[in-house]
Amino acid sequence: MFTPSPMLLKLLYTRGSLHNLPDNGGVAFSLKNRLDTVRLTRIDHVQVDGRTLGPESITLDLGDGDVRPATELSTEDGGVEFEVGRSITVRLHTEALPEGMHPVSLQFSADPFGELTVEVEDAIVQQDSRVRIPRQDGDDYSEAAIQARQRFAADFSGQQFEHLHKYSFDPHMLQGNCEHFTGVAQIPIGLAGPLRVNGEHAQGDFLIPMATTEGTLVASYNRGMQLLNLCGGVKCTVIGDAMQRAPVFVFDDARGARDFGRWVEETMTPIRAEAESTSRVAKLQYIDTYLANKFAYLRFNFSTGDAAGQNMVGRATFAACSWILENYRGAPIRHFYLESNFATDKKASQINVMRTRGKRVVAEAVIKRDILQQRMRVTPEQLAYHGQVSNVGAFLSGANNNGAHSANGITAVFIATGQDVANVAESSAGVIYSEVTPEKDLYLSMTIPSLIVATHGGGTGLATQNECLRMMNCVGRGTVNKFAEIVAGVVLAGELSLASAISSSDWVSSHEQYGRNR
Repeated sequence: MFTPSPMLLKLLYTRGSLHNLPDNGGVAFSLKNRLDTVRLTRIDHVQVDGRTLGPESITLDLGDGDVRPATELSTEDGGVEFEVGRSITVRLHTEALPEGMHPVSLQFSADPFGELTVEVEDAIVQQDSRVRIPRQDGDDYSEAAIQARQRFAADFSGQQFEHLHKYSFDPHMLQGNCEHFTGVAQIPIGLAGPLRVNGEHAQGDFLIPMATTEGTLVASYNRGMQLLNLCGGVKCTVIGDAMQRAPVFVFDDARGARDFGRWVEETMTPIRAEAESTSRVAKLQYIDTYLANKFAYLRFNFSTGDAAGQNMVGRATFAACSWILENYRGAPIRHFYLESNFATDKKASQINVMRTRGKRVVAEAVIKRDILQQRMRVTPEQLAYHGQVSNVGAFLSGANNNGAHSANGITAVFIATGQDVANVAESSAGVIYSEVTPEKDLYLSMTIPSLIVATHGGGTGLATQNECLRMMNCVGRGTVNKFAEIVAGVVLAGELSLASAISSSDWVSSHEQYGRNR
């Protein structure tokens, strides 16, 4: 557990939630636990505009029909569990507030922290009369709630939908994955392979499910996989593993930021303990400190098990930063932001190419000269020279990849297996290298420095997505590196196939034959 600072306690309050209840029913606002699971044991009072309301004037709506007076909270019965992600509506039995800004203060007790205070300002605004998508507070994944949204979509758009509504799983499994669930997008899945992977974690032949609407994509990757198989398969190695969150601390001047950075380096042991107290899985490896102007950027680097881990490391970093805010005794910290844009979440960046985000994986193979010429109608010299020319083009354009199209294979596999598809922005970065061996064969390798994948959590447990992971035997504890090696092998197959097609001038004709849908 960690000690939440006053700066972080403000985040319990949901900004914009202050409102007058209908029929002079009082005033309400919302709390959402964005810190750590606790037990609420007492509500002392709420102050609004300096007016103090005791527990006898406060009611808590805990959701799912559980509404109780604040006077019922007590330490004796253990209080009420307030989990991370849960929201509670606080109702105040008082007269309505006028429009405008109002200071709000809530004093309460929570186990194991003791007495805590949240102090914020919020506004009463004119009621919003815009059309809203239907939802049900009790069970928004019920058949009634879904059908209400389906009718709403048809009425609002003036269109009828036949295929959007059809799905074969219990919508309740989507809680935490999709809000306002209305239907599904049916994306075709084609199979490529089997691909022979000679990894440290993935060993054997794997069928590759690829979800795509791009003609020739599956065929192209399948062609590359067959060529790799004829040459003994693809060798894949995970060489790095780190997931980041990068907060920033703001000081009055550069010296304050510099001294703070030194203190962080000297205080790693308790910082690590606070971060790791939030998870059984997340392990803080190290913190990189970057200084600019009067800002100290801390790049926390974690290992996250089989999960991609962005939310996990966010929570762990939040805990560590709360402890830092409470215990740093140097120059005053003027502002703090949990994410400074320096982790470059879902954005391509040079720092992730250099320092790793997610898994850093290398896929490599030696392509036999005779097989390459017979199957692809190109020589090793042609592909190696083509690679040199392409390097210049990638350099001039400032691309994050000197290969051909790693995003194609990564995206198709990501959609099929329930990965966070926006992570393709980072995962598509790649460094490809080729050379002609002394035996006149082609050595080809691809380094993917920021491959963000998971075999647990997120969308990996959903119906078809989990089936696709099971197709590759990538479900269960300790399978994420296996999956990363498979994805890297897929990428190399696609690079080999497309580079050969461009070099042999088969690219356009293949698209005309297999990819036209006009």
